[in-house]
Amino acid sequence: MMVSKTTLFQSCSFYFLLLLFRMADGDLSFSCPEDMKRGFVIGNIAKELGLKTTELSNRRPRIDADGTDKRYCDINLSSGDLVVADRIDRERLCGEKASCIIKYELLLENPIELHRINLHIQDINDNSPQFNDESIDLEIRESTVRGARFVIGEAHDADVGQNSVQQYSLKKNDNFILAANGNTIELVLDKELDREKQGDINLVLTALDGGSPQRSGTVVIHVTVLDANDNAPVFSQAVYKASLPENSPVDTVVVTVSATDADEGVNGDVTYDFEHVTEDVKKLFSIDRKLGEIRVIGDVDYETTTSFEIRVKAKDGLGLSSYAKVIISITDMNDNAPIVNVKSLTNPIPENTTPGTEVGLINVQDRDSEKNKQVHCSIQQNVPFKLVPSVKNYYSLVTTGQLDRELLSDYNITISATDEGSPPLSSSKTVQLSIADINDNPPVFEEQSYSAYVTENNKPGSTLCSVTARDPDWRQNGTVIYSLLPGEVNGAPVSSYVSVNGDTGVIHAVRSFDYEQLRNFKVQVMARDNGSPPLSSNVTVSVFISDVNDNSPQILYPALEGNSFMTELVPKAAHGGSLVSKVIAVDADSGQNAWLSYHIVTSTDSGLFTIGVHSGEIRTQRDISESDSMKQNLIVAVKDNGQPSLSATCSMYLIISDNLAEVTELKDISYDEKNSKLTSYLIIALVSVSTFFLTFIIIIMGVRFCRRRKPRLLFDGAVAIPSAYLPPNYADVDGTGTLRSNYNYDAYLTTGSRTSDFKFVTSYNDNTLPADQTLRKSPSDFADVFGDLGVSVES
Repeated sequence: MMVSKTTLFQSCSFYFLLLLFRMADGDLSFSCPEDMKRGFVIGNIAKELGLKTTELSNRRPRIDADGTDKRYCDINLSSGDLVVADRIDRERLCGEKASCIIKYELLLENPIELHRINLHIQDINDNSPQFNDESIDLEIRESTVRGARFVIGEAHDADVGQNSVQQYSLKKNDNFILAANGNTIELVLDKELDREKQGDINLVLTALDGGSPQRSGTVVIHVTVLDANDNAPVFSQAVYKASLPENSPVDTVVVTVSATDADEGVNGDVTYDFEHVTEDVKKLFSIDRKLGEIRVIGDVDYETTTSFEIRVKAKDGLGLSSYAKVIISITDMNDNAPIVNVKSLTNPIPENTTPGTEVGLINVQDRDSEKNKQVHCSIQQNVPFKLVPSVKNYYSLVTTGQLDRELLSDYNITISATDEGSPPLSSSKTVQLSIADINDNPPVFEEQSYSAYVTENNKPGSTLCSVTARDPDWRQNGTVIYSLLPGEVNGAPVSSYVSVNGDTGVIHAVRSFDYEQLRNFKVQVMARDNGSPPLSSNVTVSVFISDVNDNSPQILYPALEGNSFMTELVPKAAHGGSLVSKVIAVDADSGQNAWLSYHIVTSTDSGLFTIGVHSGEIRTQRDISESDSMKQNLIVAVKDNGQPSLSATCSMYLIISDNLAEVTELKDISYDEKNSKLTSYLIIALVSVSTFFLTFIIIIMGVRFCRRRKPRLLFDGAVAIPSAYLPPNYADVDGTGTLRSNYNYDAYLTTGSRTSDFKFVTSYNDNTLPADQTLRKSPSDFADVFGDLGVSVES
């Protein structure tokens, strides 16, 4: 016997709403059958948004599930299709709900655009109808009148709509027929029972769904014929409603159901039980069979299920039963802290990023509802970043100030999210952001200028000094290369004097330096980084060459050339301390290396003459006596003050005589016996000429003395100095052993075996060599004539 079931669902096609459409408010809606394989194409996102596939890919679309971490669909960026990402079980997701919709958020970046996606899950006939029990036991008194109805627990099909239970059929029998009244299935007594004739009756009830192919489920109804139990239990309420906070402790009483039976005895004893509930309900709630108390036995979570609808059966002792509905509403508690998700992040970011640049996209979710779901997001530290609200629960992470990698290269940004629950819950997430370097710092030398000191005669390649420049930039931007800037030193390229190591900044000498030629020079060193474009800076390096004692003293007077020699006349009337001659020497070195001292090494009469240590002036130590030898030979050594000291020697020939005629014996002083006659003739000629000029000079000097009215010894302080031996670039400085530039020249004499010019100069006392004076050059020759008188004779 077949009976159609009146359902609350209207028939609809199997693939209802398979096509995509866009709602007026910007929502996208798709339909998809359940249990589709991964990769099944639901629809095309790009087409529905009016975007090209490449444009959609560039905008980096992503799908976020609303309120769940499970994502059942995804976007194929190469085609723009919305495809199945995981198996979808409509029954597990939506249970018995007629409409099963999964909500997603579609986020597009650059620019940010948010769309809501409603995915309608279509039911397929993948579940067979099932009865709550494998068999149903009924005890019916034989006195039950024809037409009596007995409620049978309906079959349950996890599918919905046309795929749910549509009809029932009862195997043909003699006593019962099947009747359907809404959702209630009733067994109708069509013929009176006779316990004596048949005490037990087995009926087969089949439930059929409307799917294709059609599925079915059966249950055996075992009817025991009893005597009259004509009253079924009656609930105090048809529907019980209760409110239960989530996370309620175990054994919390949710609601108590109550039913009464008018019968007495066993027929009036009522027991309670759940009628056809899901496994989830059985894990969360239990019912006391005697008291009807429904208690909590598991963890109730509002975010999993917001309400429960439970069917409760009341059965009396002999099998009559009735049903009531219990609706339990779960109230939300603030038990979920907000979750901060970083959806996108530009990392690293250049240090020249302008303030206001978006560098990240932050999403904040809270599984609670209403006020407990309202979240405030902020950044805790004092960092140059802030959060700017974007669409819905999205925030943009933007810069607020200028970044400088050299001051801080990494930021740990802690983002805190707090909801408005009571008490409020919060969570945080730390985002590490690196700053990329740009070449914004030129190399900086450690010193404003450098000085290098090197002694002359250095070896080529020796190290002069080292320059160092620092660049706070990173990698190639901070790698410093050193080089010389073009320039000239004494007309030659600076590179021919020094070189610089490009990696270390060590400056080397290319050649050996000569202090007498070059005392100091400057070079420009450039430090350049390897950035793009490169930055550079310059520094001046001053090179100072110090003197070493590499030049021996040079004796200017007396000087021996060939076989000729120098002689001086000393008057017999000379008193002690009279100046008789002067040794003139110079040293090309400087400083203490050019400080000269004069010493008499050997002499004919060691007690007769002395020499000024610093002046080189030869004076008499005592008055000339008749016993003194007319010919006096002095060997003078000139030493510098260097370490080690260098020296030179010369011979000085002195003739003690007042009459030039006595000088004929000078021929014995000749160095060359072969030329002795020639030398004698020359000496005679020189003595003759000298006698003439000496007489002339004495007359002139006498006139001058008379004018000054200061009588003075004629030869006191007179010395013959050959001007030919005075180089034009030397001038004497007090106490250095070089001719003084302020000498007064009175007359000229010629002696020796060659032509020479002599100048008589005034004497001065020995002085100690001043510490701050040394040999120095004069811009011009000594004047040939000093004062009003001067005569020159060549022989």
